[in-house]
Amino acid sequence: MRTDRDDIERVLIDQDEIKRRVEQLGQTLALDYEGKNPLVLGILKGANIFVADLIRAMDIELELDFLILESYGHSDTPGAVVLKRDCETNMEGRDVIIVDDIADTGQTLETLKKLFAGRGAVSVKTCVLLDKPARRKVDCTPDYLGFSIEDHFVVGYGLDYAERFRNLPGVCTLKKHVYGAI
Repeated sequence: MRTDRDDIERVLIDQDEIKRRVEQLGQTLALDYEGKNPLVLGILKGANIFVADLIRAMDIELELDFLILESYGHSDTPGAVVLKRDCETNMEGRDVIIVDDIADTGQTLETLKKLFAGRGAVSVKTCVLLDKPARRKVDCTPDYLGFSIEDHFVVGYGLDYAERFRNLPGVCTLKKHVYGAI
């Protein structure tokens, strides 16, 4: 695979660690939602790989939908959460699991939890691959968590910088000159 490896500082979480943890999360979710047919909502684009692996590890009946949000753009600093494409599934009376790549400030998850509760969801839980509690701006802790990390700018396994690096198999840190240039 051709990527700009010189831009990668180090592998923070390798693909084997990710695979093991995602399978554990899927099994936990399957136990917690057995018989409930939850609506799993993946946030595109970052969570696409994570949600695909996660639902394959959930041996239960479920429905899947996606939505598109924007908060970073071509920056390393999150801004306002903008809903670019809403999900299509009616969530009234449903158990909803929001799946995202990373919880940073917490604003995205908090915004969506309130939105979906207002749409009549019975429960709204969050599942993230990565959590950066040091950057939290709102009191929003993920209900299901893959890994807690320090405040690094990370890419890979679906996470990007300016639409690059999503296809890396592990979670990696970028060298500062890469994301500091824009």
